[in-house]
Amino acid sequence: MPYRGAAPAIQDLLAGQIDLFFPQAFALQFVLAGKIKAYAVMAPTRLRAAPDIPTADEAGAPGLYVSTWYGLWAPNGTPKDVITKLNAAVVEALADPTVRKRLADQQMDIFSREMQTPEALGTFQKAEINKWGPIIKALKIKTE
Repeated sequence: MPYRGAAPAIQDLLAGQIDLFFPQAFALQFVLAGKIKAYAVMAPTRLRAAPDIPTADEAGAPGLYVSTWYGLWAPNGTPKDVITKLNAAVVEALADPTVRKRLADQQMDIFSREMQTPEALGTFQKAEINKWGPIIKALKIKTE
């Protein structure tokens, strides 16, 4: 069932209007409070903040991994030196201990330094499109 964001979906889950939801890590607060049950983490490793929740592999759904990731894009034609400066600023911010802690507190992983380049983002994005594109088409999900 499509929702206009995770907040309405989590509200319906808490209210018993839906039986299953694949939320992001923000829902962990509800799991830890005992308001919802987590069946598995849809990742190859367990969460640091909830090591008792099994991975999808351990729960019997091998390879069922879904991740949320963020990137920074600029319009086509943006000068290379501008992209280089923006990338350097992002890399510097992601190296800051305060930023790292805030992201870790939200169960967000920071990609390794070698993945923090425009080229690596492009490669990663293409891999995600190749992974999810056929699934989106098969489910006839509108993407525009």
